[in-house]
Amino acid sequence: LVWSTRRGQQAWGLVQQAGLATSARRSRVVVGGAAEEPAYKMEPIVALCKKRGFIYGSSEIYNGFSGFFDYGPLGAELKRNIKERWWREFVQKRDDVVGLDSSIIASPRVWEASGHVAGFSDPMVDDKGTKKRYRADQVFAFKVAGEDRYVTVLESEDTKRDAKKKAKAEVESEGVCLVDAPADVYAKLPPPEDPSRPGDLTEPRDFNLMFQTNVGATDATVAYLRPETAQGIFVNFKNVASTTRFKLPCGIAQIGKAFRNEITPRNFVFRSREFEQMEIEYFLLREDDWEATHIEWIEACRTFLVDTLGLKPELLGVDVHSKDSLAHYARACTDITFKFPFGEQELQGIAARGNYDLNQHQSASGKSLEVFDEATKAKLLPHVIEPSVGVDRLFLALVCSAYEEDTVDGETRSVLKFAPSVAPVKCAVLPLVKKNPKLVSLAKALHETIKQSYTCDFDAGGAIGRRYRRQDEIGTPFCITVDFDSLEDRSVTVRDRDTTDQVRMPIDQVLPYITERIDRPATLDLDAILADPARAEEPAPV
Repeated sequence: LVWSTRRGQQAWGLVQQAGLATSARRSRVVVGGAAEEPAYKMEPIVALCKKRGFIYGSSEIYNGFSGFFDYGPLGAELKRNIKERWWREFVQKRDDVVGLDSSIIASPRVWEASGHVAGFSDPMVDDKGTKKRYRADQVFAFKVAGEDRYVTVLESEDTKRDAKKKAKAEVESEGVCLVDAPADVYAKLPPPEDPSRPGDLTEPRDFNLMFQTNVGATDATVAYLRPETAQGIFVNFKNVASTTRFKLPCGIAQIGKAFRNEITPRNFVFRSREFEQMEIEYFLLREDDWEATHIEWIEACRTFLVDTLGLKPELLGVDVHSKDSLAHYARACTDITFKFPFGEQELQGIAARGNYDLNQHQSASGKSLEVFDEATKAKLLPHVIEPSVGVDRLFLALVCSAYEEDTVDGETRSVLKFAPSVAPVKCAVLPLVKKNPKLVSLAKALHETIKQSYTCDFDAGGAIGRRYRRQDEIGTPFCITVDFDSLEDRSVTVRDRDTTDQVRMPIDQVLPYITERIDRPATLDLDAILADPARAEEPAPV
């Protein structure tokens, strides 16, 4: 099934009618077939990220700090490109979305009104012996076949396989998540790390995920690091509406840090305690529009992931939350999933949140957040569609999608096949030799010119083939070789990372050549627009 605006209602109907897999928390419907298995494991990907300066563990010289990461030079560039492309696509190129940058710490009343203080928690169990803690919804218990004993294992791409390995025997076909396990079974459950200690797991209890701090010199005011960016949008809704040409339906977008005291951060940067979010709250004029708008945003988000960022479509799926797994205020929620090496997981969520958040803040603050509808001459509290994606999780998906190993000239190479628009380094200028002053001077002049527009490496060390491999490994789409003929014909060789094909072109055509492939600049056909003024309302072709 292909998502499309014209077929949006049909697509939604097919999703609703599809059979739902059994799950205590949600039902999964993969539209268009199951996501394809990833070709590579996490180990080489994590090693490459460290080796080439994409991601470091935080505070490594002090033996690290669990759940926190630092982004190196290439990681910082890739992360910036992701955010810039998202902002360009969903704010700059749209007339119905504006931006916001709200504070990380807000009045604690914000989080009381939103329900985070009372209910933003995950179920947690403790190992009574080691005091280690686990998220109960990520631990599964399996009964050993033919025996009155159990093993527990952490959720993985093949949880049953891990259970059989730990039990050293066959296990019953269906494991049970600890949040669904009967109370009388806990006396028989060992912790995941030691199957010889039955009964050493506590029963699940709620653990609030918000980081608490104090504001002011007297430590009198308790405050929280925000666990999401959305509430900053809701509390500023009336400010934005009154200070801009805000006309429903329209949205407010924000990119910013959020913090969650995860019980068990895991899978590299997929689940960490400090992360960045890119969120839009899209406010509707009519409540009845939510279903069609929800589908349109699912389509727009998936198109962005594939067409703009270059994720492999075969690694994406769609996870539709069942009615009994939704928050009490939500109308619907659909996740776009990604097949990571450690299993298929949520990448982006698109939720229909109703007007719960605005209503909560209006009630708690005593300030009206209603807007006036000119058509009905009445005030209303808009309903909301919320597309939300984590920058760090999307970063990891891009690296996993781009990572490949192949053979070039008889040698195995690791290559990151990023879309040129998000690649951390767009091109590299390589003088064929470094001992010819004229050749090096020409290469440096070209490098300085390209640097004014794009990130560009200059590499003169080692054999040209080795330099190509270094650039392939960090995802550089174009390598520009300046050779002895360049001094005579003023041309250079441009090598394509993915195909390794090389083309010869004049030096003054290099920048337009890579610009066309990185930015796909829009064009304006004035003659056509003047002949047909209605075309001025259409987006410029790319």
